[in-house]
Amino acid sequence: MSHDPTNPNTPEQSQLGRASAYADHYDPTLLFPIARATQREAMGIKTGALPFFGADLWSAFEVSWLNLRGKPQLAIAHFTIPCETPNIIESKSFKLYLNSFNNSQFASIDAVRERLRADLSEAAWRGSDQSAGIGVNLLAPDMFDREPVHELDGLDLDRLDIECTHYQPAPELLSSDATQVHVNETLTSRLLKSNCLVTGQPDWGSVQIRYSGPPIDQAGLLAYIVSFRNHNEFHEPCAERIFTDIWSRCKPTKLMVYARYTRRGGLDINPFRTSWPQALPLNIRTARQ
Repeated sequence: MSHDPTNPNTPEQSQLGRASAYADHYDPTLLFPIARATQREAMGIKTGALPFFGADLWSAFEVSWLNLRGKPQLAIAHFTIPCETPNIIESKSFKLYLNSFNNSQFASIDAVRERLRADLSEAAWRGSDQSAGIGVNLLAPDMFDREPVHELDGLDLDRLDIECTHYQPAPELLSSDATQVHVNETLTSRLLKSNCLVTGQPDWGSVQIRYSGPPIDQAGLLAYIVSFRNHNEFHEPCAERIFTDIWSRCKPTKLMVYARYTRRGGLDINPFRTSWPQALPLNIRTARQ
C-alpha cells in the first residue's frame, strides 16, 4: 500500500485506547488526521477516481468556550467533511480538540466557528495540494429544541425473520434479480454494528440504502448488514465498503448509502455516499442517538 510521508499518521499512533490528559485551553495540534487511502486501497477504491460523492456528517454535543467576560457558552455543532478529503479525523483527537476550547476565550460564536473551520480544513486536507472548506454550523442554546429526532425513512429490513451465520463482511450474500423490472427502493436497518479498528469497542448504527435498478434480495442484504457485527473498521470505510459491495454485486443504476452511528464521547459520525450528486441529508438524529 502507498504511504504518504507528509501524512504519516496511522490508527495505531492515535490516542485511541490510551489514557489522555484533557487540555482545556485551545490546542489545534490535538487533531489527528488519518489517511483514507490505506483502507480504500484495501477495498480496491482508487483515490483519484472515487465511485461516489458524499461527506462525513459529524455532530458534536459537548461544545463549550468562554466569552470575553469568562462566562461559559454552549453550542451543538454540525460538521461536513467531504469524502474527497485525503484524511479522516480520528474521533478521540476530535473530542480532545473540542475540549481544548473549554477554558479559552472567544469574542463571539462566529469567531469559534471560523477557528473550527480553519483547523478542521487544515487537518482534513493535510498532505494534499488541494484544499476546500469544511462545513461548520454552530447552534446556540435557543436553537436546541429545533434539532429533529427522526427515524430513517424506508422499508424496514429488520422485519425479516432470517438466519444469520456470518459476522465478518460477506459480500457474497448480496444479489439482485436482473430479470425483473427495475425498481426504486429505500431500505433501512437498525442492525448495523461494527467495532473500532483500534480499541475493538462496539459502534452501533442504522443504515439507509436507496437505489434504482434490479430488485435487491432483501434477506441477503439484511444478512450482509449483520455480517459487519464483528468487523473492525472505522465508520467511514464501513459505509464505503457497503456502497462498493452493493454497487459491484447488485449492479444498481443509482445507489446511496447513509449510515447513522450512535454517538460516543459526545460525537457521532454519519457517512453519506451516493453515486449521483444530490443534497446532503438533514442533520437529524435517530432515537438511538
